Amino acid sequence: AAGATVLALGDSLTHGTGAAPEASYPSVLAGLTGWQVINAGVPGDTAEQALQRLPGLLAAHAPALVLLCIGGNDLLRRLDESTTRGHIQRMVAMVQAAGAQVLLIAVPRPTLAARFTSQLNDHPMYGELAEALRVPLHRQGWSEVLADERLRADAIHANAEGYAAFARGLLATLRATGLWAG
Repeated sequence: AAGATVLALGDSLTHGTGAAPEASYPSVLAGLTGWQVINAGVPGDTAEQALQRLPGLLAAHAPALVLLCIGGNDLLRRLDESTTRGHIQRMVAMVQAAGAQVLLIAVPRPTLAARFTSQLNDHPMYGELAEALRVPLHRQGWSEVLADERLRADAIHANAEGYAAFARGLLATLRATGLWAG
């Protein structure tokens, strides 16, 4: 409902790196929904760091919904995938134990081909986690935005137009999953 508190937890993509703060996807989403969207994106954060921050954020904001977009830095740094997967699983469990809904947001798989083409695909870990944990997943959002040079500030971040496009796509997923009825 309008006025609901939503926590957007993530890294630089959530923070809005590459655009002004008011152009970040959480800010754009707040404008589209009437929700109070808390931007808890920290550039450079790994899944482990987000997991460490989550208990305090849940206690401080008591969100109805958590948008979880994390793991991109883990993948870029080639951290152990099973460890990253475990951190994300623990975050989902923590959010659910706090009584909030969770929506997992997929990030692209970093590949050599992705550096030289405009084709990006979600890392399969996100689809696997969403299915195993029975949580909704926003698919191909970042992959589509970051594959379009017009929507990027740099190779791994969106610009203001890209964040707005991502927020509109996310809103469609929220509507389709019943998390937003507007």
